[in-house]
Amino acid sequence: MRADLELELQHCRGLPSPPGVALRIIQLAQDPDAIMATASNLIGLDVALSARMLRIANSPLYASRRRVENLSQALTLLGLNATLTLALGFSLARQMSQPGTMSPRDRIWKRSVVAALAARVLGERVGTRQLEELMLAGLLQDIGVLALGQLYPEEYLPLLEQAQGNVGLLQAERDAFGTDHAEIGMKLTRYWNLPDLLCDAIGLSESDGALPEFQACIRLSGLIADIWLTPDTELAHSRAQAACVSQLSMDPGQFNSAVDDVRTMLPDVCEIFDVHIPSPSRIQAILEEAKELTQLRTLRDVQEAARARKEADEFEGHAKRLAEEVRRDALTGIFNRAQLEKVLEMEFDAAQRHGWPLSVAFIDLDHFKKVNDRWGHLVGDEVLRNFAQALQVYLRGSDIVARYGGEEFMIVLPGIDASAAAKVVQRILAEITRLPMTTVDGEPLHVTFSAGLATQGPGAPFPTIEALLTSADQALYVAKRDGRNRVVGA
Repeated sequence: MRADLELELQHCRGLPSPPGVALRIIQLAQDPDAIMATASNLIGLDVALSARMLRIANSPLYASRRRVENLSQALTLLGLNATLTLALGFSLARQMSQPGTMSPRDRIWKRSVVAALAARVLGERVGTRQLEELMLAGLLQDIGVLALGQLYPEEYLPLLEQAQGNVGLLQAERDAFGTDHAEIGMKLTRYWNLPDLLCDAIGLSESDGALPEFQACIRLSGLIADIWLTPDTELAHSRAQAACVSQLSMDPGQFNSAVDDVRTMLPDVCEIFDVHIPSPSRIQAILEEAKELTQLRTLRDVQEAARARKEADEFEGHAKRLAEEVRRDALTGIFNRAQLEKVLEMEFDAAQRHGWPLSVAFIDLDHFKKVNDRWGHLVGDEVLRNFAQALQVYLRGSDIVARYGGEEFMIVLPGIDASAAAKVVQRILAEITRLPMTTVDGEPLHVTFSAGLATQGPGAPFPTIEALLTSADQALYVAKRDGRNRVVGA
C-alpha cells in the first residue's frame, strides 16, 4: 500500500463518514439491551429512511399476506436485527449513491445494489439466517471505490473510467496504490466500527481461494452483479455460474434459479434504492436456454437412470438365474445333489433340535438302461424329465425332490414319520405306474421304480446324515433284490 494512502487511512482525512442517523444505528446495534421502540423512534426521525423501511417491508423480500401500512407494522414484521441492519444499509447508501449521474461511481453503486440482492438470494440458497447482514455486506463491498475516488479524484476517477470490468479495476488499483478497493473498504468499515463479520466479508470480496459460506456469498454476489453491468452478459453469466458451482456446490439449475430470482426482484429493490438498472436483453434468453439445457439434462439423467435400473434388474435377474442354475439339475430342473446335501443338512439339524421326524426315500427307476438301449438317450432324457416333474406334483410344497445321479432320485419329507412316508411313496408309485412318461411310435411308455425309505425320529435316531442315507440305500437294495416296483422301509 502506498505510504500516502496509508497515512490518509490512519488519520481518516478526507474519508466519508456515516450520517448521524447511521452512527446512532451502529451504536444501537451494538447495545445488547436495545429494544424495538428505541429503533422505531430513531428511524422515525428520518423521513426518507422511514419510507424505505416501509417499502422494503412490502417488497417481495418480505412478502406478507397483508400490506404493511405504517412504520411500526414494518419494523414489527422485519424484527429488531433486520431493522437495524437494513436501516444502516439505507443510511450508508446515501454516501455511495449519486442519483442522476452516469459516472463510473454511479455504475459501481448500481453494482452494489445488484450485489446486495444477489448476496441475500445466495444466502437463502445455502440456508444462512444472516440474510440482512449479507445484504448489507453486499451493498458495501465496493465502498472502497468511493473512498479512493474521494481521496484521489484526479488520479483514481480516470482509472475507474478506463478500467475494463471489475478484474481490470482491481489490477489497476494494485498497480497504482499497492492495494485495492476491497482492502480499503474493510479499513473504512472498521473505522465506522461495523461488526467484524461485515468488515471481513468486504475485505475478502475480491480474494481467491476457499471461504466460509457467508464470505463466499459476498464474493459471488459481485460476479452475479456483473451479469447486469458488463457488456458481455454471457461471459459474466458463465464466470458467475462456474464460481457458484465450485464455491457453493450449486448445480447449474440451482444457480440459474438464483439468477432468475434476482432478475424478478431487482425492480422492487431498485425502487427502494432509487436507481434504475434494466435487465440485459440477453439475460432472459440465457436463462431460458439454461432452463432448456437443464430440462434436457434432467431428461437424459432420467433416461440414464432408467437404463441403469433396467441393466441392474437384468443383471440381478441373470445373477439369480445363474444362482438357480447352480442349484438345479440341468436336465430335469429339480435340485441337484450338491443343493440336496445343503438342504438335507439343514432339515436334519432342525429335526434333531425339535425332535420331529424326517423321512428320506431313495428312488431308482427300474430297468432304465433298457429304455436307453431300446429307444435311445433322447427318449431316456424325456422320461427322466417327466418323471421328475411328476414327483413334484404328488408332493407338498415343503417336500424336497432332487436328482441324486443317473436314474436315481431322492425325496426328503420333513415332519413325516416312517408309516406316513411309506404311504406317500406308495401312492406316488401307483400314480407313476399308471401315468405314461412319454410316447414312442404312438405307444405310451410306462415305467416303475424301486424305493428305499429311512426315517430319523424319536424311536430310531440316526447319529449322522450319512447313517440315515446309508439306511435308505440299504432299503433300496432290498427293494431291487426282491423284484423291484416296490417300496421298502429300513
